[in-house]
Amino acid sequence: MSRARLAPLVANELGVLEAVMWSHGPSRDALAAQLGFSRTRANALVAGLIDEGWLDEVGPQASSGGRRAETLQLHRGLGVLLGVDLGATGVEVAVLAPDLQVLARHAQPVDVREGPGVVFTLIRTVMRRLLTQLKLKARDVLGIGIGVPGPVDFASGQLVEPPLMPLWDRYSIRDDLRAEYEAPVWVDNDVNLMALGELWRLRRTLSNFLVIKIGTGIGCGIVCHGEVYRGANGSAGDVGHICVDPAGPRCRCGNLGCVEAMAAGPAIARMGVEAAQAGQSEWLANALSERSELRPEDIGNASRHGDAAANAIVQRSGALVGQMLASVVNFFNPSHVFIGGGVTGIGPLFLASLRQSVYQRSLALSTRHLEIGLSPLGADAGVIGAGVLALQEVLRQSVSSKRERVAA
Repeated sequence: MSRARLAPLVANELGVLEAVMWSHGPSRDALAAQLGFSRTRANALVAGLIDEGWLDEVGPQASSGGRRAETLQLHRGLGVLLGVDLGATGVEVAVLAPDLQVLARHAQPVDVREGPGVVFTLIRTVMRRLLTQLKLKARDVLGIGIGVPGPVDFASGQLVEPPLMPLWDRYSIRDDLRAEYEAPVWVDNDVNLMALGELWRLRRTLSNFLVIKIGTGIGCGIVCHGEVYRGANGSAGDVGHICVDPAGPRCRCGNLGCVEAMAAGPAIARMGVEAAQAGQSEWLANALSERSELRPEDIGNASRHGDAAANAIVQRSGALVGQMLASVVNFFNPSHVFIGGGVTGIGPLFLASLRQSVYQRSLALSTRHLEIGLSPLGADAGVIGAGVLALQEVLRQSVSSKRERVAA
């Protein structure tokens, strides 16, 4: 079913569809209880949405005594979602069903410094290939969500002076895709989408938490009162440029001592090269001689084998990120912090050092019930969050379309 044939929604219908989306397949009775509706009202709304092609019943739930309730799900005939998780050094594209199940995906290295022309030529090619693989066409796409590693003006969908990708300033990703897809496109910071993905995994059971991504850069997704918080202009969570040492190295943003410049992936690799060249680590020296460069994974591998210099680098990086994070924890008082991104693969010592730094530097009340751990969705958080964003905004836009028709 194409978007053009979908009946527009009213507010109560939107409430039902969003509840189905966030609940991962509820029954009619569960919906009624969640939304505060009577069973009669909930049944009428659900029946109407099934008739209009928005919802489907996909089988009975586990029995709790008596007749088994039917599981509700967004109708697969609505179309598919395209999710793009673009990082500084790689991209993943996925096709998702309306229930956010990943139907097909492709990931590969990419350098965002090459500019939007090169990168989006690749992304469009991958999108077409995945759709063809599923025997789908561009008209079957319901919505597109895209995460990018930089500050985004959410209203316009444009990056604004992104330090990691200077050629992308004010580039219109929406216009780039408009020639090929009629589906609406939403663009957000990549860590915001990771937070949205985790929020969906949790079925909105946590209201205030943070997601920290540590890779080429360092960013933070903020969930406040059950919603992703973007700030006044979309730059909330840009924690990589918090200063942890005024005498530290110069960052891409132009300032000195940003935590990103001192503890993200490139900084870890740089410290590894310095240790190898100074004769502090035979392990790292051998790795450097083999490839003429080091990656954060090399330092992590050396650390796991007991290399003292590598251990010191991992501990220093974790402690610096924790130093930054302690300030954020004191300010925001989250219940949980989920850590993701490529640097988390360097081993448990990094997370242990980060935790120790947070607990040492934060106020006792801020950390009394704080849990810090790795992102449960891991590498999937970005593309699932992109799908959540696209689906959520498609539903909300359908209500706006209804209001516009009534006003006209």
